[in-house]
Amino acid sequence: MLEAFHGLDGIGRVVDGMIDRSIEDRRIAGTFVSHDLVRLRRVLKEQFAYILGAPVDYSGRDMAASHRDLGLQAADLGALVENLQIAMAEEGVDFRAQNRFLARLAPMKDDVVTR
Repeated sequence: MLEAFHGLDGIGRVVDGMIDRSIEDRRIAGTFVSHDLVRLRRVLKEQFAYILGAPVDYSGRDMAASHRDLGLQAADLGALVENLQIAMAEEGVDFRAQNRFLARLAPMKDDVVTR
């Protein structure tokens, strides 16, 4: 899976693309206004790399704690996933690898969507 994402550099481009697109996405831009985007980018790169099997440690909080007070709805998560899919496609990640990665993220939905 790590190879499908073109290693750590590719993961970085995917995360940056997803965040860049999300902070411009009128559906969810407000979610990111008061966040430290430098830290967010760093911990998401760590988390994605860890999930994809890279030898890295994830230093962020668990999903429930980090999303508890955001009041996110399923539509918010859907918009973020759309932006992630676009970023993965732009990186040239194979569609099957995209789906396998999304399947690994899916169990986190109940910790992220709180409304």
